[in-house]
Amino acid sequence: MELRAFCVIMLVAFLAVTSQAAKNKKEKGKKGASDCADWKWGSCVPNSKDCGLGSREGTCLEETRKLKCKIPCNWKKAFGADCKYKFENWGDCNTDTGVKIRTGALKKALYNAECQETVEATKPCAPKTKSKSKGERKK
Repeated sequence: MELRAFCVIMLVAFLAVTSQAAKNKKEKGKKGASDCADWKWGSCVPNSKDCGLGSREGTCLEETRKLKCKIPCNWKKAFGADCKYKFENWGDCNTDTGVKIRTGALKKALYNAECQETVEATKPCAPKTKSKSKGERKK
């Protein structure tokens, strides 16, 4: 009988300890939660060079946080990495300037970034190459 009572007491003690550990783990997960709803985030600052892994800092009232972020190495520097645009097709080549132009409309601004509503992108025109048609080939 004493052995049975001892086993029941040990089982209850074990359950109490594991439930307390689970409760502490849940509270630890909520540590990062904040009541503040008006976060102001800065731009992503790369750790080295001008692209790759970095961090962004946010403030709300008196709280400050840092988040990890990444700037793709093929991003359009003039537009900012936090501004996402939907671009039209490339226009015709302007023979005077030698460039093509296309415009993009703002699709999404990440982290409250200040973005332009429309932007223009340019690229050089492809050089004209003359290719022989199949009938003109020499044999």
